[in-house]
Amino acid sequence: MINLIGNYSLIFALIISLGTMFFSFKNFKYNNILDFNLIVLVFLQFILIFCSFCTLLLAFINSDFSNLAVYNNSHTTKPLFYKISGSWGNHEGSLLLWLLVLSLFSLIFLIQSKKLSVSFRSLSIFFQQIIIVGFILFIFYTSNPFQLIIPTPNEGLGLNPILQDPALAIHPPILYLGYVGSSIIFSSSLAALVCKYTTNQWARDIKKWTLISWIFLTIGIMLGSIWAYYELGWGGFWFWDPVENVSLMPWFCLTALLHCSSVLEKRSSLQSWTIILALCTFMLSMSGTFLVRSGILNSIHTFANDPERGIFILIFLSCLILLSLIIYFKYNNFEKSNKSFFVSKETAIVINNWFMMYFLAVVLIGTIYPIFLEVITKEKISVGPPYFNQLIIPLLIPFLFIMSIGTKLDWIKNKEINVRYKKIVLLILSVLISYLIAKHLNTKILYSTVLISAALYLLFISILDLKNDKLKWSQKTSHLAFSILIISIILNSIFSEEQSVNLKAGEEKKLSKYTIRFEKISKSQIENYTSLKAEIWVSQNNNELIFYPELRLYKVPETITSEADIKTNLFNDNLVVVNYLKDTDYLNIRYQKKPFMLLIWISALMLAVGGILGLRKKY
Repeated sequence: MINLIGNYSLIFALIISLGTMFFSFKNFKYNNILDFNLIVLVFLQFILIFCSFCTLLLAFINSDFSNLAVYNNSHTTKPLFYKISGSWGNHEGSLLLWLLVLSLFSLIFLIQSKKLSVSFRSLSIFFQQIIIVGFILFIFYTSNPFQLIIPTPNEGLGLNPILQDPALAIHPPILYLGYVGSSIIFSSSLAALVCKYTTNQWARDIKKWTLISWIFLTIGIMLGSIWAYYELGWGGFWFWDPVENVSLMPWFCLTALLHCSSVLEKRSSLQSWTIILALCTFMLSMSGTFLVRSGILNSIHTFANDPERGIFILIFLSCLILLSLIIYFKYNNFEKSNKSFFVSKETAIVINNWFMMYFLAVVLIGTIYPIFLEVITKEKISVGPPYFNQLIIPLLIPFLFIMSIGTKLDWIKNKEINVRYKKIVLLILSVLISYLIAKHLNTKILYSTVLISAALYLLFISILDLKNDKLKWSQKTSHLAFSILIISIILNSIFSEEQSVNLKAGEEKKLSKYTIRFEKISKSQIENYTSLKAEIWVSQNNNELIFYPELRLYKVPETITSEADIKTNLFNDNLVVVNYLKDTDYLNIRYQKKPFMLLIWISALMLAVGGILGLRKKY
């Protein structure tokens, strides 16, 4: 019965979507006053999709194994919290959640955009409904979360144990809010093109939606990074995993759009570039959906699925791209601006937009090149950190310097460049500190000095900007957070240490700087898994740390996971991860020292806080 309610709710939501498309296009074509029926239809659509999602949620909570999605992704012994998160921790449920957020954002847009023109609002909803209809059809034809299994099994197959984690449980909904928020940006950009409505008012509105999407995407990426750090035991904040890259690409685009929309708002310039960024942001979100759902990517994050899903998304994505190109080239008749951007804030923003697009291109090529190579030559390769580091880090240096200077420039052409002694002193101080660090490490002194100098200079300028009354606190907070993030990442990569040994219980190993002792291992039975907890002692210069890393043995499904034990303080993370060596009594013990990890997480959270402050006008 529950499955029928969920199915029919989606069917009625599809019918209402088609009706909404008709009324919204009618309002646009005849420039009617926004019909009350349109608001009612969008609200009713949201209620129906919400009802459908709630039925799936109840099926997971009640362990209704007549539902195929519940059977494949749940089990009676699974804790309630993970039964709930399991409703979106699978392919079918996650798409239904995506659809729910799409309908919610459509309703919010329609309610809060009362000051905008009727034709623009109506056409925005029309384009938004095209996306919603596409996702409903996708769910029905390839990913129905309400398929039945007969006869009904007594037990389910369970959820992948590494996904049973609090951070990852809330990671998908937050990430989807970031992805789906870009759909409003996409729809309103197409509507603005057709209605010739790329005004300052539109820029303010699109900036608000860009901020909302950027905030959630930032938090979502951060949560995923934290989860991979302590759950997978990779020992770092970023690994250039393909699915990590998929979330990073729209973030680059959103960041560029956020700054570009400020130029449009202040000076009525860069309309065409703002539109392009707005369209590309959603296309990258959709491309990420295609790559993850099609099974093309080889990643811990991807869903197991069949090729039909990938083909459907690819066709749908191609249609959206074609629609965007047709509308853009037909209605893009912006006049070229004669305003000078020389030595102005606009110049700094545009140049850093170029850098941002370069970083985006590097990540995009590194992610999809192995796919095309495998299709063409049947050869499998993986693109790792060396590729990304060698292509991104050199251009990160001018990017950081321009970002440091940009906040000091005005929105109009400067007749002269004011060079204050404080800036020179800070630059000299940055170079001196960087040189001392590089010399201490016996590394490439020139390269490391310039890189660290750029990061430190941005940090010093960002601290100095806290007293700048011309800047809003949202900008101050975000720029300071970004500067802390960059310097923390650089120092983390420079000063990280790792040691790996194979030991039996009672053995110890003396290394160059550390002594590692495997004291013992204890076994205990937890609710839905067996815990094997090792006691590891790591000593250096008479300082000892005791770690309790864990191996978890799950019965449903039969899986062994490794849980890192992490000792955290403001300046260092010390962590130990253990793994069994097959057919032996030995454990592989990896000890890692990761500096400034806490500052990386704090600065990422500060970035999001800066975005939240930006939603309030006075900040």
